[in-house]
Amino acid sequence: MSEYDKDIPPQHQSRQPGREAEMEPRPIYDDPDTKGCGRLEGKVALITGGDSGIGRATAIAFAKEGADVFIVYLEEHEDAEETQRAVRQYGRECVLKAGDVGDSAFCHECVKECLDKFGKLDVLVNNAGEQYVRDSLDDITPDALERIFKTNIFSMFYFVQAAVPFMKHGGSIINTTSITAYKGNPQLLDYSTTKGAIVAFTRSLAMRLMDDGIRVNAVAPGPIWTPLIPASFSAEHVEHFGENKPIDRPGQPVEVAPSYVFLASRDSSYISGQVLHPNGGAIVNG
Repeated sequence: MSEYDKDIPPQHQSRQPGREAEMEPRPIYDDPDTKGCGRLEGKVALITGGDSGIGRATAIAFAKEGADVFIVYLEEHEDAEETQRAVRQYGRECVLKAGDVGDSAFCHECVKECLDKFGKLDVLVNNAGEQYVRDSLDDITPDALERIFKTNIFSMFYFVQAAVPFMKHGGSIINTTSITAYKGNPQLLDYSTTKGAIVAFTRSLAMRLMDDGIRVNAVAPGPIWTPLIPASFSAEHVEHFGENKPIDRPGQPVEVAPSYVFLASRDSSYISGQVLHPNGGAIVNG
């Protein structure tokens, strides 16, 4: 049995994005017994959706490896402040910036403020996302379709356009896709489509930036216990979340963050255009 095995009681949050502070049990975003070894010493990382879930765990893991972080989030101020506190606990700086990543001007503003604060940008983590259960094709209205594409994939274009001119040789871009890009999900049709687009974006951008010495990769998590889950699904669905994977439980954000550390560091210097799959043992051949 894993130390992360935990029962999840039925629960639902009525607003997107979800709040980590309202989840029961709280996601596990740090393992104090795991020590950093300086793999990101002196680096600066900008992480979208960094207030909670995978973004928070990644910010903390980066801090433990020596990086300062710039966190972008929508409006979950309490969660973001908890991330900031956790990062500073490891002696690194954490700047918070709230706003809509679907707005190109805001994305450029974030990069500018990160550069003004830290003087450089070494790692860009495009992690912000939203998802909604669609019981009918008619539920995917033109406005809803545009909204989810703006958040999940357009924002990645905006941040890359803003950041790449200032990233140097050895920089790393990491995009968060999903197992749904490979296996599909009939109730998450529009979400899964954006995640498939992220895979193609990652592969194409990796080729485009190869000569600049900037590596581009992605992470495709499976069922991870984050605020997006109770904010998306019914209480009954949440109660059984993650039970259909070979590792018979949901994953924790702290189990996904090492993938981002690996892709951000020199440990992955010979890897670009690839996707890592922390998904509980599902075989996706991608």
